[in-house]
Amino acid sequence: MATLLRSKLSNVATSVSNKSQAKMSGMFARMGFQAATDEEAVGFAHCDDLDMEHRQGLQMDILKSEGGEEGGEQPLEGDIHYQRDGTGPLPPSGSKDAGVCSELSGQGKPKITAWEAGWNVTNAIQGMFVLGLPYAILHGGYLGLFLIIFAAVVCCYTGKILIACLYEENEDGEIVRVRDSYVDIANACCAPRFPTLGGRIVNVAQIIELVMTCILYVVVSGNLMYNSFPNLPVSQKSWSIIATAVLLPCAFLKNLKAVSKFSLLCTLAHFVINILVIAYCLSRARDWAWDKVKFYIDVKKFPISIGIIVFSYTSQIFLPSLEGNMQNPKEFHCMMNWTHIAACILKGLFALVAYLTWADETKEVITDNLPSTIRAVVNIFLVAKALLSYPLPFFAAVEVLERSLFQDGNRAFFPNCYGGDGRLKSWGLTLRCALVVFTLLMAIYVPHFALLMGLTGSLTGAGLCFLLPSLFHLKLLWRKLLWHHVFFDVAIFVIGGICSVSGFIHSLEGLIEAFRTNAED
Repeated sequence: MATLLRSKLSNVATSVSNKSQAKMSGMFARMGFQAATDEEAVGFAHCDDLDMEHRQGLQMDILKSEGGEEGGEQPLEGDIHYQRDGTGPLPPSGSKDAGVCSELSGQGKPKITAWEAGWNVTNAIQGMFVLGLPYAILHGGYLGLFLIIFAAVVCCYTGKILIACLYEENEDGEIVRVRDSYVDIANACCAPRFPTLGGRIVNVAQIIELVMTCILYVVVSGNLMYNSFPNLPVSQKSWSIIATAVLLPCAFLKNLKAVSKFSLLCTLAHFVINILVIAYCLSRARDWAWDKVKFYIDVKKFPISIGIIVFSYTSQIFLPSLEGNMQNPKEFHCMMNWTHIAACILKGLFALVAYLTWADETKEVITDNLPSTIRAVVNIFLVAKALLSYPLPFFAAVEVLERSLFQDGNRAFFPNCYGGDGRLKSWGLTLRCALVVFTLLMAIYVPHFALLMGLTGSLTGAGLCFLLPSLFHLKLLWRKLLWHHVFFDVAIFVIGGICSVSGFIHSLEGLIEAFRTNAED
């Protein structure tokens, strides 16, 4: 009797605690502090792939509590989990498969509001890589500003049509969600002949983008530290090595719980830094070089600017997970509209005022143009943000690689890198350390922020944001599309393909030239 009473009191206490947390979560959400940040958005992309085997054929359902049998408590509103045929939960949050996904995708927590979803998208497309946008204006003038607007419109549209590919009409004429991830959409387009080809292509693109993001963080850390303390006898390569030494413990990460706590603080600090840069530029408004902004194109470097701008808008990879976790998915279109309008305005203003301030002296990372008295402080904050941001894309890339090469059942290329006790084996640790060293080598031999950003945007950014969504939309829903939708999809595919190829070629040429120069030195 005493045991039963203690159990009942424990259930009541847990229920009260959960309800209290839900209320506090809602309060902070309305204040703008609940949703995940730009780095946590990478976790959504990561979950798209890692949970594919769980999420195919899954449906959202409300789990019954352990005492949900006769006389038990009903689950709390918003306590949502994925279930297979509605019969059981996913692996526990402490398991390796659940890891980041349960933490970032909201398993066991109330579903997110449209404002929270908008916060995710805003931070995904307003991260620290906007620091390269003034450099894009340098080589494109007013056309670069137009491209910032055009990329926002196209990415908003392709995000919507990508979500449309998740739904189909059932026998009763109702629109139902039959897919859960970007990988599911890609596999559906390649079925029945190549049922897994599309997913593999998306996975490869995702790994490339995540690894390149890690490389960019190392490059920008070395660049910022070198330009902050030019009088020290330390080269940019040496600063990159020091940054990588700090990042080496990432190879031992088992989860991102400790790191993700700093995400919101880092993002808020970055917004403050952007405001400081704009404020300094406005203080020099009398000296703005309006005559330098023209309708011209640097044929050799403008395609690189296209990649930079596209990369700054990449968010499509995690949108299916985000939309699936919204309380009201019907608000997704409205959320996409205002987030991309806000991003377009802020990016355009930031890029324009920064370029007007420094004109032809605009550098790849705009904070390098600041006076030395301000530059050191701002750059140190940015380096701290870059170093704290690195573990999230790194961990996501490692998980995708481990799942593809070591954990894919009988199709795995190598033995499982985890022992029966869950500990990482030697070759698993070697893989992680090799990935950290690879990012360092790339940062040392090609320490060019704009070139790397342009290459990534042209290769994976344009593919995931322009080419694949329009292609999938035409393939899966072509019978129901209106003529203007078909026209938009074809136009985006063609324009995106041209921009992707030209930007990739010019970025690759620049990287090869830079690699040769560094090798000779």
